[in-house]
Amino acid sequence: MTTTSTAPLDVAVIGAGFAGIGAAIRLRDRGITNFAVFERGDAIGGTWRDNTYPGAACDIPSRLYSYSFAPNPDWSHTYSGSGEILGYIDAMVAKSGIAPRIRLRHNVTGMVFDEATGTWEISVEGSGGVRARAVVLASGPLTEPGYPDIPGIDSFAGHTIHSARWDHDYDFAGKRVAVIGTGASAVQIIPELVERAGSVKVFQRTPGWVLPRVNRRTGVLAKELYRHVPGAQTFARQAWFYGHESVALGVVWNTPLTRVVELVGRAQLRRQVADPWLRRQLTPDFRAGCKRLLMTDDYYPALQRENCKLITWPIARIAPDGIRTAEGIEHRADCIVFATGFEVSKTGTPIPITGRDGRVLADEWQRGAFAYRSVAVSGYPNLFLTFGPNSGPGHNSALVYMEAQIDYLVRAIGLILDRDLRMLEVRRERQERDNAAIQRRLGATTWNSGCRSWYLTEDGYNATMYPGFATQYRNQLREVDLDDYTMVARADGGIGLLAGG
Repeated sequence: MTTTSTAPLDVAVIGAGFAGIGAAIRLRDRGITNFAVFERGDAIGGTWRDNTYPGAACDIPSRLYSYSFAPNPDWSHTYSGSGEILGYIDAMVAKSGIAPRIRLRHNVTGMVFDEATGTWEISVEGSGGVRARAVVLASGPLTEPGYPDIPGIDSFAGHTIHSARWDHDYDFAGKRVAVIGTGASAVQIIPELVERAGSVKVFQRTPGWVLPRVNRRTGVLAKELYRHVPGAQTFARQAWFYGHESVALGVVWNTPLTRVVELVGRAQLRRQVADPWLRRQLTPDFRAGCKRLLMTDDYYPALQRENCKLITWPIARIAPDGIRTAEGIEHRADCIVFATGFEVSKTGTPIPITGRDGRVLADEWQRGAFAYRSVAVSGYPNLFLTFGPNSGPGHNSALVYMEAQIDYLVRAIGLILDRDLRMLEVRRERQERDNAAIQRRLGATTWNSGCRSWYLTEDGYNATMYPGFATQYRNQLREVDLDDYTMVARADGGIGLLAGG
């Protein structure tokens, strides 16, 4: 690996989505300015830059799906669309002044830790690379489109579109469209396609629990109140937060409140679907919370439109002219839409990462990813993760978890710089203790109750979700516990091991 000979950055942030932008802003707030944000794309925004499919929106209320340190009084609705969310990210960058620190079209291809200098040598495609004393890996889990493992997937002669790489030039008018997937993106796309296409066939593997999504427009007076009385917006955010915290009792664990969530889902199904056979096809056979809850008022009505049909037979293969299902019928299509989410790696790393003594993180994560409190890994000093292993929320806003991680890693990086440390590395025994507790707690959750979901590896290991309340997750990251770390100072003529290390 060849790097430039210039002085190292204090911090390299990899990724300019929500996490990377949030980390950059909080670093600046901490007075750390010698940093750069490396983004492989030609624009910021991450998931919300990539997901521009019709109907794309967040299923968490906007007041909660935003940073507490960057409140926005101008959200137009309870739940915002992708364009408005991307505008919020752009506004944060403009207001914070971090734009000059963002390096677009800089694709990081690998990292190696140099123990002698205490720096990460970072390879960047098409350049000599850079060095940094600390790295924030903010590339996110939702970056690479995921495709199902279906025979003949490359043989289709018509047009194909993935929800994360939408083709806005394709004209759906009069077309026969097949949609594979009935998850969070699919239930937003299908109502839009039904309005545009000649016919839509929806291929369902398993139905999900669908709950109402009441999306109210925010009035002018409410916006003025939030703008001029900041405490009002803080109160609204807290109300949403604790409302979602209570949902954990019904979806993270199997409790009597789980029956309440399921009753709400069944009531939504009865209210919106008149046909008993269709209701039966749309009724999940697993507990609410096992898979992601779907928030929509438009999906069930769309399925009952004259030009839409639900197909529940398993797909046998994709053919040149369409999709063949297990009972022997070929469903002809002009276009196949893959609403099949992302390749969420639970066992590898987004780029090659080599730590102390030549260890490779992808090898260590081969049987399942792990980290100390989701943010640090033993053997990889001065490296911090956002949305790392076991930080997925099943009931609350991902940005609540992400903000806690960002504030934690900024404090840790502040320690490295203030104390002039060569290495700040989590102790392996503390990491193992932390992960053993997480996996033990996960055993009592709905996710690990025997149902299958993208949260689990093939052998059932859960490297994705956090088994508790968002409040618990935030509390564990309020302070950097130095007893859990080894600290090595940069000293003239040698290296000194500091107290607590």
